[in-house]
Amino acid sequence: MADMKDALLSVLPTIRVPRAGDRVHKDECAFSFHTPESDTGLYICMNTFLGFGRPFVERYFNKTGQRAFLHFKRIPKPKSDDSSSSGDPPRKKPTRLAIGMEGGFDMAEDQCEYEEMVKLVILPEFLEIQREELLELPEMVRDRVTSAIEAILSADSASRKQEIQAWDGEVRQVSKHAFNLPQLEGVPRIPPCGWKCSVCDLRENLWLNLTDGSILCGRRYFDGSGGNNHAVQHYRETGYPLAVKLGTITPDGADVYSYDEDDMVLDPSLAEHLSHFGIDMMKMQKTDKTMTELEIDMNQRIGEWELIQESGVQLQPLYGHGYTGIRNLGNSCYLNSTMQVLFSIPAFQQKYVERMEQIFQKAPTDPTQDFNTQVAKLGNALLSGEYSKPAVEREGDAASEQKGLQDGIAPRMFKALVGKGHQEFSTNRQQDAQEFFLHFINMVERNCRSSSNPNEVFRFLVEEKIKCLVSQKVKYTQRVEYILQLPVPMEAALNKEELSIYEQNRLQAEQEHRPPPELVRARIPFASCLEAFAAPEQLDEFWSAALQAKSNALKTSRFASFPDYLVIQIKKFTFGLDWVPKKLDVSIDVPEELDLSQFRGGGLQGDEEELPDVAPPLVTPDEPKGSLGFYGNDDDDSYCSPNFSSPTSPVLDESVVTQLVEMGFPAEACRKAVYYTGNSGAEAAMTWVMSHMDDPGNNLCWSEIIDPRVVKEQRVKCAALLVSPLFFLMQHRNSAHFVYHTKEVFLSCVILAVCPLISGASFEM
Repeated sequence: MADMKDALLSVLPTIRVPRAGDRVHKDECAFSFHTPESDTGLYICMNTFLGFGRPFVERYFNKTGQRAFLHFKRIPKPKSDDSSSSGDPPRKKPTRLAIGMEGGFDMAEDQCEYEEMVKLVILPEFLEIQREELLELPEMVRDRVTSAIEAILSADSASRKQEIQAWDGEVRQVSKHAFNLPQLEGVPRIPPCGWKCSVCDLRENLWLNLTDGSILCGRRYFDGSGGNNHAVQHYRETGYPLAVKLGTITPDGADVYSYDEDDMVLDPSLAEHLSHFGIDMMKMQKTDKTMTELEIDMNQRIGEWELIQESGVQLQPLYGHGYTGIRNLGNSCYLNSTMQVLFSIPAFQQKYVERMEQIFQKAPTDPTQDFNTQVAKLGNALLSGEYSKPAVEREGDAASEQKGLQDGIAPRMFKALVGKGHQEFSTNRQQDAQEFFLHFINMVERNCRSSSNPNEVFRFLVEEKIKCLVSQKVKYTQRVEYILQLPVPMEAALNKEELSIYEQNRLQAEQEHRPPPELVRARIPFASCLEAFAAPEQLDEFWSAALQAKSNALKTSRFASFPDYLVIQIKKFTFGLDWVPKKLDVSIDVPEELDLSQFRGGGLQGDEEELPDVAPPLVTPDEPKGSLGFYGNDDDDSYCSPNFSSPTSPVLDESVVTQLVEMGFPAEACRKAVYYTGNSGAEAAMTWVMSHMDDPGNNLCWSEIIDPRVVKEQRVKCAALLVSPLFFLMQHRNSAHFVYHTKEVFLSCVILAVCPLISGASFEM
């Protein structure tokens, strides 16, 4: 007893109660994925509130001298759905798309019941003091220690604070069309029931256009359910913006969607708008699910939907080194798949996993905020096999028996750190895997300093040749890339006859008001995508240094070097005649082996003559501005060179800038788009604008853009455009030969298409 009292008195000055701003890490070890549910529990420092697994708590003591820890262990037990036997009311189903709010998903509710074991541990002797033993201590000591323990146990953990941030998916804005919506005269009265789509006769997911009274079906959902897109097609043809979902109209309101604003909105004048069609809002009753209810159902069914993807296939669970699954944190599939692939690459294994001990030794006092520490922690967890073991089947736990999988890891601390301060990745929204890949390798770059950079395995040079068609002279430039973007040439489809028949049947079904036929996708050979990338591109009004005037030119792209691992992105978004972006619904046949030798660039050829290295003439505001054919080379006179020192701004094609501005894009973004795409035309600039509307780098004003130091930084950030969530990895085998890079565990995640409707929890392998 005396030893316990003396030890406790020696650490008493370091024990404190967590304040409002303190992060209490009681769910996850700072250096590993040990949790309170682990065999040895979690040790929480009673001064800094950092959590450590048993293998790391002694390391932390040796580094900081902190001796007082709260040992927290939880033993999970199955929780019965039938709570009537215990006298508790049954758990309510969510009624609104919200987290941490009344009627929403209750993130504070555990899916299991836990038996908690708590005691005080003093290092280095690992002297254990049970809570009951504190009663024998002096009142002042007892009260101080007890209050600290209770405060730590009752505080929201750092990860829980991240999860429980109140997010309400139902917060809607009043539509800008609500108070001045045009409504056509002479429209028929809408009956109170018996509706069907006026095009395909569908009787569910129906929307009433509030301008002309058309009743049409809604969008087709990602899983094939929903409608046939006739309501949105009607908007594109007429421009009538607001529609209300039939079956959701009640005296309290209804689901109103604005196609112009591309969001669910509020219509304060809804009763008046409905009365125009003879609908008395006060007498209507709800007969269909709201969009919120549909999304909630999808969140609750996500596990079922994921199981369906492998229906009929008996999958063999894999365990051991390199086969660790990552839990989906609700919207982290983009992160999970990217990190699984990255840590299958030796350069990242060597950088972070093999050097893990050195990284941990150099970690700051708070390792949870250190990038290298958290990346090494994640990499080691994925590769060590420590967390790749069969899930413990608990008595009465049918779920574990059904899935037969490992517990895996939940990278909450890693996700919070890499997303910190980022406009998108700090949120709970679904994200694009390709965009996260670029964000992550930028963070790797910033944290490498003078050490080796694993990003080099992705780095390659693209050689661009511009040939003046009048003088026949050429200019060669090179740019750094980390992702190869490939267009989709629809004209190269292998099943054109099937597509033609499908289109005829689809049009006929529309005319006869029948459901559309089963979808037929265009099958595009991967080789055709490569050929489209390498095909010559016409440049109009190119400023030729040889002619000192504008002319037409051809631009061709080739590989100046090859990476060890080639990341490929398929650009599945294009623009219609109305400049509305649309996604191509195609199937790409990807080979397991790829020979790129025919696409290697050779630089200036013996029979070619270079364009003179002459800058275009300066222009005044009263003169028409010409076009400039710069493409981001590293020559000292290039606008993308860090040595460029001209005080003048680069000359932009103002006609393209004007064209983009007239489409409604911000002028600054349009000028940057024309700049970064090298005056290569409206379509390329449009693609850049659409891909970078939310890019934090887009906050730079034009005067900053022409600063060569900013340009140099932006070249890596803008190396690849965000145009599609489809990308994959191929491994370099020789000078121009690549092999499709997968492991068994990665087969389902190297090619990723994210649906924004899904945000529920699942388990990924």
